[in-house]
Amino acid sequence: MYSTISDKGQVTVPKPLRDRLGIRPGDRLEFTEEQGRIVVSKAASHQDPIGAVYGILDSGRSTDEVLRGLRGGEPDA
Repeated sequence: MYSTISDKGQVTVPKPLRDRLGIRPGDRLEFTEEQGRIVVSKAASHQDPIGAVYGILDSGRSTDEVLRGLRGGEPDA
């Protein structure tokens, strides 16, 4: 498979490779040089692990209520 570099230095990753490697719009690619060759790999996600799960649970209780329960206190009546 081949791709041509544009005037701006942009390269299109061929669709069969994007599909096979799971590369989607917005993904980051890392470019390195190894023995005179360009090596492209999908960059590791730098998403904050807390941010990734923030807000997925909804217990219907306030934070204070949850903390009281975790600490062994009585829930609000």
